[in-house]
Amino acid sequence: MNETMICAVGNVATQPMYRDPESGASARFRLAVTARYWDREKNAWTDGHTNFFTVWANRQLAANAMASLNVGDPVVVQGRLKVRSESRDGNTRAWADIDAVAIGHDLSRGTAAFRRTSRQESGAATGPARSAPEAEPAPAQPEPRWETPAARPAPEPAPRQHREPAAVT
Repeated sequence: MNETMICAVGNVATQPMYRDPESGASARFRLAVTARYWDREKNAWTDGHTNFFTVWANRQLAANAMASLNVGDPVVVQGRLKVRSESRDGNTRAWADIDAVAIGHDLSRGTAAFRRTSRQESGAATGPARSAPEAEPAPAQPEPRWETPAARPAPEPAPRQHREPAAVT
């Protein structure tokens, strides 16, 4: 209920790792998020600090992430922020994980071709297949109608009937 939802924009830093135990499929990868700012002295964009997150995806999102993501891909990740810390020998370490709800390519930095996955029958567990560039394209779907329908003229208002004011006595 009271969870910290974040949206992080960055690059895939490690190749996604997939596992499919009996509890359900999951995938994880590291996400590098680098702040950028305009440096007036250099008159150029400059990279700031880089934060690293471990992104966890589950079920169908895990299979789709595994089949779609590669190191260096610009992505947008939305999910629940989980911060963990551990103290050992006087040293404290902290990790920031994102339990992903949605992952997508950042279209401000490139293009992508979306392919719908087919729903698997329950009980049929198969791992994700990496997409090959020479893969057969999906059958063409009819192009959706994007046009806005033409405005219809407003109906003519009914003529108002004139009434004589009532006489006051």
